[in-house]
Amino acid sequence: MENPQSHQVLARHGKSFYWASFFLGSQLADRAARLYEFCRFVDDLADGDLPYRQESLEDIRACLEDPNSENDGLTIPELSNFIDLAQQNNIPLSAAKELLDGMLLDQQPTQLTTERELLRYCHAVAGTVGLMMCRVLECTQPRAQAFAIDLGIAMQLTNISRDVLEDAKMGRRYLPSDWFESVVSVDDIANAESDCLQPVTQAIDRLLQLSETYYASALMGIRLLPFRSRLSIAIALRVYRQIGWVLRRQDLAWWKGRVMVGKTEKARLSLRSLSELLPVHVPAHTSALHQHLEGLAGVQHH
Repeated sequence: MENPQSHQVLARHGKSFYWASFFLGSQLADRAARLYEFCRFVDDLADGDLPYRQESLEDIRACLEDPNSENDGLTIPELSNFIDLAQQNNIPLSAAKELLDGMLLDQQPTQLTTERELLRYCHAVAGTVGLMMCRVLECTQPRAQAFAIDLGIAMQLTNISRDVLEDAKMGRRYLPSDWFESVVSVDDIANAESDCLQPVTQAIDRLLQLSETYYASALMGIRLLPFRSRLSIAIALRVYRQIGWVLRRQDLAWWKGRVMVGKTEKARLSLRSLSELLPVHVPAHTSALHQHLEGLAGVQHH
C-alpha cells in the first residue's frame, strides 16, 4: 500500500468506494484512493466550520490555475499530492477547478431554482470526479468521458436525495424550487414542517427517477473502461444506486435521517456486477443528458 493515509480516508469516509476498490488491484486502488483523498479534503473544507474556509478554497483553486507557481497553498499535502497525481496521470485541471467552483458555490446559502442549475451543480462536484477517475483508471477511450460524467451526476443526485435534511440544516436546498407548487424554504425542510413533508418526498422521488436515467447511461459506458477496473466501477455504481432503493423501501422518509446499504446487500450487488464483464456493444451517448451542461469540463458540443 503506497499511500496508507489515502486508503484510511477512503475506508473512513467512502465506504461504498472502499469496498469497490478491493477489486481494482493495488496500483489502481492506490491512485483512486489518492484522488478520493483530495476530493474528500476539499469537500470537508467546504462543509466544515473553519472561519476562513472560503479563502482556503479560493487559494486551492488559484494553485490549480498555476500549479508551477510558488503559491503558499502548495504546502498543503493533500493539494501537492493531487497535483503530482494529476501530472502523472494527465488529469485535466479544468475538472479540478470546476470541482472547487462547486465547493465555493456551497459557501453561500444554496436554494436552486431549476433542474438545469441542479445538473450543472452535480457536474461541478461529481461529474468532474468521474472525468478525473477516467484518467486514474487508465481509460483510453475518449467517449468514455461522457458516461463517466453521467455516473458522477447519478451518484450526486443519490447523495442529495439521502442528505436532504442534513443539507437543509446547513442552509442548502438542492431540490429545485420549480419542482414545488408552493414555496418550500430551507427552514421548512430543516424543521421537517408537516406541510412540507409530502412535497419534499415527491421531489426526492423525482430526484431518484432522474438519477436512474444517468445510472442507466453510466452502466452502458462501463464497458468502455479497461477490463481491470470495470468490475470495481460497476460495484461502486450498484452499491451507490442501492442507497436510493433503501430510501424507497423506507417510503422516502427523509425526515428520519440518513440511510445505509448493509454489508450483505453490498456482497449481493458485487456478485450481480460480474455481468458487466461480458462484452457488449456500447451505443452512442445520449446527448440529451448533457443538454444543460454546455461549456463545462469534458462536455462535448452537440
